[in-house]
Amino acid sequence: MSYLLIADKPDVLILDDQPENLHILTDLLMNDFRVHPFSDDSKFLAYIASGKPADLILLDVIMPNRDGYDICAILRKNRDLEHVPIVFLTSLTSAEDERKGLDLGANDYIGKPFSPGLVLARAKHHVELGRTLRIIADQNANLDRKVRERTAELEQANAGLKRKSEELERAQDATIIAFSTLAESRDNETGMHLRRTQNYVRELASALSRSHPRFRQQLDDETIALLYKSAPLHDIGKVAIPDNILLKPGKLTVEEFEIMKTHATCGRDAIVAAEKGVGGSSSFLRCAHEIAYGHHEKWNGSGYPQGLCGESIPLSARIMAVADVYDALISTRVYKAGMPHEKAVAIIREGRGSHFDPDICDQFLLIQDEFARIAEQFSDEAVLP
Repeated sequence: MSYLLIADKPDVLILDDQPENLHILTDLLMNDFRVHPFSDDSKFLAYIASGKPADLILLDVIMPNRDGYDICAILRKNRDLEHVPIVFLTSLTSAEDERKGLDLGANDYIGKPFSPGLVLARAKHHVELGRTLRIIADQNANLDRKVRERTAELEQANAGLKRKSEELERAQDATIIAFSTLAESRDNETGMHLRRTQNYVRELASALSRSHPRFRQQLDDETIALLYKSAPLHDIGKVAIPDNILLKPGKLTVEEFEIMKTHATCGRDAIVAAEKGVGGSSSFLRCAHEIAYGHHEKWNGSGYPQGLCGESIPLSARIMAVADVYDALISTRVYKAGMPHEKAVAIIREGRGSHFDPDICDQFLLIQDEFARIAEQFSDEAVLP
């Protein structure tokens, strides 16, 4: 039942088994209210059940059948009367009587015998308060409805944005793999090399984060995800290497090897150009930049292109170095046969502290079986779904 504050007279219902009380109250209230007097509780409840309006209910407490407390309890179960004030008319004035009525949901007490001025003032006050509460309730209900509608719209919009974001991310991943595969295919390698190395990188980084205090802060979940996504770009610079060098089946000359080494710088330059193209650095491009430029650096400073040593080599590049060398050792190419896992592990162990960060090398040795599993799952003969 919805109520609005209107100029029409408010409806006051009175239930009292004494006719003289009904006459007194009716005469007192009729100028300001539309009065509905009842001496029979059944007729009163039937009127309530009919859904007719009520702005205030005055209840006698002591009656022959159901007393005022029983009637009040019934009325307070009616949701349509939630904000309709109920005032008891009674000669019972003890604190216990008042507490009982208020606990049942009554709003006030008016003592008998009646004081006309007090009855009229209380009636006007409670009618105005009740109508105000109903207006507020209606406004709150409308606000709740609008909030629910807006929330549903936002959830739907967010779901759409999430789907588009996921689609964009999948497209980005596919583009990264496609461009990276283009570079790898010129080197007689396969897309599986990219799959293997990015999974090696994620496995190794996750293990370091879990097990090694030195790396725990640097390798949070977001950073590990960036490493995984950017790892396929580690050799993107090979697109700039001439075919006669990149595809040479035999050993490179000193001059040819110097040209081959420029793929790290070319990869760095390509990613830097991409960073400028998007208006600045991003976490993904920064990580890809570090890996492409630094994965051939060595712990002892004998690597290229900068000859960095120790922790001056970015952590992402140090992790990539282990993954890339392991995969290069076990992979078969036109100019070499792949070696067994055990021999590749032995070579990496020998490079501890010279080629590789000792702690990263140690972690690799602990999880070498995971590397072997990844190599088998993404072997060059594997068919991905």
